[in-house]
Amino acid sequence: MIMVPWFRKLTLTIHITSTVGWLGAVFGYIALVIAALITQDVQMGRVAWSAMEIIGWYVIVPLALVSFLTGLVMSLGTAWGLFRHYWILFKLLLTIVATVVLLLNMPTVSYLANVTHQTGAFNFDGLWGQLLHAGGGLAVLFLTTILSVYKPRGMTRYGIQKQEQLRKLSQQ
Repeated sequence: MIMVPWFRKLTLTIHITSTVGWLGAVFGYIALVIAALITQDVQMGRVAWSAMEIIGWYVIVPLALVSFLTGLVMSLGTAWGLFRHYWILFKLLLTIVATVVLLLNMPTVSYLANVTHQTGAFNFDGLWGQLLHAGGGLAVLFLTTILSVYKPRGMTRYGIQKQEQLRKLSQQ
């Protein structure tokens, strides 16, 4: 099923916006982690954990889900297809992995933010792990962006078969 042009453009706009937003929010998250790592101020460290929890649950998670869903709609509703090109499959896989890791990590962020809030003390526990998670997420997002821009050649077997079917139909 091919999408009508106005819906394809709307979906593409939402997809690009959510993905760029996800990327920007991760940069903000990393800035909070770094600020918490280098601060000597207990209050700033406590606020950083709270802000990381808020940005994680209310910005990064929704943007990741919207990016995934709109990417899925775009691939299923355009001639690119979901299973025709390796770059789309890799991008889908990377997005799924990044989203799952994010969803598995966020309860830890909430727990550590809650501990910091309840005890009133700033705890460095988990900050290096958060830097690693966010840095890995950033690397994955850059890789998916590179795949989207360069669209490396290489069709799957399914894509080659579909291309042959279309070629035979056009010759009839």
